[in-house]
Amino acid sequence: MSSIPKIRCGLAGWAFPQWDGLVYPQPAPRNFHPLEFLAERFDAIEIPHTFYRIPRPEIARFWADRVRHNADFQFTARLPRQFTHLRDADPAAVRAFIDAMRPLVDQNRLGCVLMQFPASFRLTEENRRWLIQLRRAFSMFPLVAELRHGTWAREEGVGTLIDKHIGFCNLDQPPSVRATPPTSLLTWRIGYVKLHGRRCGSGHEAFDDSRVRTLGNNYLYSLAELEEWKARIERFARFAECTFVIFNNDGGGRSFLNATQMQALLAEPGGSARRSAGAHNPAAAPAQAVA
Repeated sequence: MSSIPKIRCGLAGWAFPQWDGLVYPQPAPRNFHPLEFLAERFDAIEIPHTFYRIPRPEIARFWADRVRHNADFQFTARLPRQFTHLRDADPAAVRAFIDAMRPLVDQNRLGCVLMQFPASFRLTEENRRWLIQLRRAFSMFPLVAELRHGTWAREEGVGTLIDKHIGFCNLDQPPSVRATPPTSLLTWRIGYVKLHGRRCGSGHEAFDDSRVRTLGNNYLYSLAELEEWKARIERFARFAECTFVIFNNDGGGRSFLNATQMQALLAEPGGSARRSAGAHNPAAAPAQAVA
């Protein structure tokens, strides 16, 4: 592991009321904040809030202040859906998002911006041009593209990301005939893995964003599945400046448990997930609650 650059494990989000008493202490100590709690245990969090609304700069400054005790910590931020889903690159909105992220950039807390496209965003010339337009609009950020449609894993799609200096988000998601399969790709200096959870099925069900979220949310990855991803991650992470591994299966604290296990696996080549799966949880509950 010593020859592999920094790998940051973490979660997609922190505002999970259902985690109170399960992952987060209950009753909560005075002035408790989930970000501070998670930054003591992980080195990364993907910010979901920015997908729905561009925050004020003082909000981003508040987030940065909550993780000041972890010098290695970095956020990744989802690009607002206005750009990825509604295809509206209004210059005022572009500037507002850049300004909103400036406090994180100034404090070296922004690892990258994640362009999370809808599952219907397949590889076409029109979509390729839109991706390139967003790259130009947000040229000041390290950008990673989450492309759920399997056509982007083809040579032409991967080549576009390489040419335009856009990172590829390697995905684990509920299966579908059109879903991007598990990959081990590095198209730029930032490596990225996002694990949404899985569900067994025929693979012919509707492929859309709600299915990824609903079916994957309560999925608990087995140690064997995490070990498969460890091997994939280490294949490309040695060539990256840094790599983010983000868990999005937050139902019942599952993402917390799986991220803790993956962090242990990546830290020790022999694997220590079995003995440390719940070691960081003062509530001592996720392993029991999600089994």
